[in-house]
Amino acid sequence: MSIPVVDFGAYSINQPDVSDKHLHILSKQLKTAFTEVGFVFLTNTGISHEEVDRVMDISEKFFLQPDELKQPFSRKSFAKVPNHGWVSLETERLNQRRPGDLKEAFNVVSLQPDIKWPSGAVKSFQEIYSPFYLHCKELALRVLRVMAHSLDLDPEVFLSVHRHVGTSENGSTLRSLYYPPVISGEAKKDQLRCGEHSDYGTITLVFQGSEGLQVLSRSGEFIDAPCIPGAVLLNIADLMQRWTSDRFVSARHRVLLPPAGNLRTRQSLAFFVHPDNEALISCCDGSDKYPPITAGDYLIERFKKSYG
Repeated sequence: MSIPVVDFGAYSINQPDVSDKHLHILSKQLKTAFTEVGFVFLTNTGISHEEVDRVMDISEKFFLQPDELKQPFSRKSFAKVPNHGWVSLETERLNQRRPGDLKEAFNVVSLQPDIKWPSGAVKSFQEIYSPFYLHCKELALRVLRVMAHSLDLDPEVFLSVHRHVGTSENGSTLRSLYYPPVISGEAKKDQLRCGEHSDYGTITLVFQGSEGLQVLSRSGEFIDAPCIPGAVLLNIADLMQRWTSDRFVSARHRVLLPPAGNLRTRQSLAFFVHPDNEALISCCDGSDKYPPITAGDYLIERFKKSYG
């Protein structure tokens, strides 16, 4: 199995709309990818490699600061958006059978004006992150429209419950991930940079700075997800699998430790897309395969498991 590559240029964020012909083609390609693999590479999305590099550069500057300068921005220190902010090393454990993940993260959940942003050595943090967040949001909404079309559903079925992305009424999160060097022998038994897991929401956009990510195939084998410059790696998340009664597949994935002696860091960006908190998610085929649940309650359940 390999992860398919789809040219999304006909509906890139630089295009005003997509023709019926290209919508049909994209729908067919994404449906195949999401029913068979759960992951797809999108090229020509309109999000430039240069913009991704700028976000990664300012993120690295933030992560390389002493912990005491990052502490004021810790996750859970923002009352209205508790998932917003910095996550320290080994705080998160995505596979409950392993030690805490060897990574740090910074979560951007809200773009509302009452949010405090990092400054000082990273004073351009907000002005670099905010437009990138909005570009990811625009791309995600376009993908959701194509996905609805691929299932012969009303084109608004997914879009109608993603109206508050970027506010405290929605859990969508732009997450910058930083994996520090791993010194041989210092990692705990069974510890990984990121434990095996599947994502929580509807879809996730991933921008890789280097290789290291592995995806679980339908046959039960982990395969490497290559790093394709300029491409966006997109995957189905658990709530979308539930929403589509398992027609779209949410695949587990992980980031292994680097080979012994490899002291390189690793960075990635992930835009986790979630429905609005109050949205009631029930099977879109009308079945009762999964009971209805609000997106906000589902997200809280998942966070409890990841943060213990």
